[in-house]
Amino acid sequence: MSIILLLTGAQSCSDNAHKALSTFPEEGYIQVTGGRIWYKITGADKPGIPLLVLHGGPGAPHDYLENLEKLTTYRPVIFYDQLGCGNSDRPDDTALWTIERFIKELCQVRTFLNLEKMHILGQSWGSMLAVEYILRKQPQGIVSLILAGPFLSAPRWAADQRTWISELPAALQDTINKYEALGDYDAPAYQEAMVAYYAKHVCLLDPYPASMNRTMEKMGVDVYRYMAGASEFTLNGTLQSVDLTDKLHEIKCPVLFTCGEFDEATPATTAFYQSKLPGSEIHVFEGASHSHHLEKEEEFISVTEDFMKRAEAGTFEKRF
Repeated sequence: MSIILLLTGAQSCSDNAHKALSTFPEEGYIQVTGGRIWYKITGADKPGIPLLVLHGGPGAPHDYLENLEKLTTYRPVIFYDQLGCGNSDRPDDTALWTIERFIKELCQVRTFLNLEKMHILGQSWGSMLAVEYILRKQPQGIVSLILAGPFLSAPRWAADQRTWISELPAALQDTINKYEALGDYDAPAYQEAMVAYYAKHVCLLDPYPASMNRTMEKMGVDVYRYMAGASEFTLNGTLQSVDLTDKLHEIKCPVLFTCGEFDEATPATTAFYQSKLPGSEIHVFEGASHSHHLEKEEEFISVTEDFMKRAEAGTFEKRF
């Protein structure tokens, strides 16, 4: 049973108070700016430094990332559904759908759970949220940062999707161009083209895993369309001009970039990000897409766990 947990605004994001994660309910709610958000702690009894997982979207709840629970061999893994999707509240107020508020929400989660030290894994939009949090707040205690399928430059993302679209059959290209020009994103033909595109670049698994289907069913469509846009390739939301590329060098903790060979976050763009951050690492998963954590699960778990262990051991200290 979930328990509602209250968080006072007086606490700061850098609160050093310690409280064992095992003392919290495995699942519960935290009151944040705008409503209640749902969280889940797995492996609370493990002694390692916790991993906080930031899902994509905006508005794509944590379910599709649940297989990351396999990282609990050494550490707790914490998930939460951002406001507006999944098991969290869904207020009807576009004023809440800003990067600033999502950063504040992350701070409130961290403060409540007393995460003095933590690793962060941000997937897709979650990578932008993680980087913005680190750049704007300059928080202490971030042991490492994993950016999976990174969405760090909206203009570059949009350009990469046009490149992928150019490789689709001509009929699908024409359909996408036609309905984008009309602004009719609910047209069945546009939706069919979207599904065909996603099958090549979002998730290659057929059928989709149950966890991915749950994410789709609990999607915060209003948040997604307001901030991201009509689809993964029609980026016409409020994030469309965000570009963090020139600030990446300011990140001081160890960073691992990951992407799939056919990822929306293309290997070329992911390598470009990595080049902006000396000492960071990159791993490209062959034969995989944006959901490479699902398609290459064993490899993904191995690569990310090894990276976190090395970060904890201080392997990167001389480079950061």
